[in-house]
Formats: sequence, structure tokens, C-alpha cells
Amino acid sequence: QELLVESGGGLVQPGGSLRLSCAASGFTINNYAMGWYRQAPGKERELVAVISTGGNTDYQDSLKGRFTISRENAKNTVYLQMNSLKPEDTALYYCNAVHRIFTQRNYWGQGTQVSVSS
Repeated sequence: QELLVESGGGLVQPGGSLRLSCAASGFTINNYAMGWYRQAPGKERELVAVISTGGNTDYQDSLKGRFTISRENAKNTVYLQMNSLKPEDTALYYCNAVHRIFTQRNYWGQGTQVSVSS
């Protein structure tokens, strides 16, 4: 069974940092584009960042410079480093995997909560 498990969320003060991890099991991420999405209460899910199989990255414009996505294929894990966090970053953060060819192979994690508050 293909699973994505996010971890690393929590409560942090404004200006703080968190590093989210997404561990895949049941498949290897080498041939998958990996992404992070988030959904705040009352809002639609939105793209945070994606990283291709070749390591190319793309970000929501408003997050460039604060968030960094990376992947470690040997550990079957993707990361999201979040710095200078703001209250508006509060959301449930989801990990996503999409096969680079067979795009119907599309998996989601259950999410990890990030709360930014003083």
C-alpha cells in the first residue's frame, strides 16, 4: 500500500522555523514529482512548493525566499524547511506524490498541522 506520512508540524511563534518531513512507503519516490500543499480553515487547498524528479523546484510566489523544498531519494523522504513563519502560514500541510509518467499514480498524505501564534 502506498503511503505518505507527514511529520514535523506543531505550534511555533511568529518568526520561528519548522522543518516538515514526508516519508513515503509502498513505493519509491525516485520517479515521482513531490509537492507540499496547505489548507487553512475556510480556504481551499493551495500549492506551497513542488520538486521534480530532477530536483527542479517551484514555489507559490508569496512563499519564495522563506520556504525550501528538498528531497532525499535514498531515504524516500521529502522535506519542507519553513523560516520566518507568519500567522497566515497556519494550516494543515499535505504531502503529494505524482508519477512523472503515469500521473494517475497520485498519492496524498493525511497532513500535519502547523500553527503560528504568539
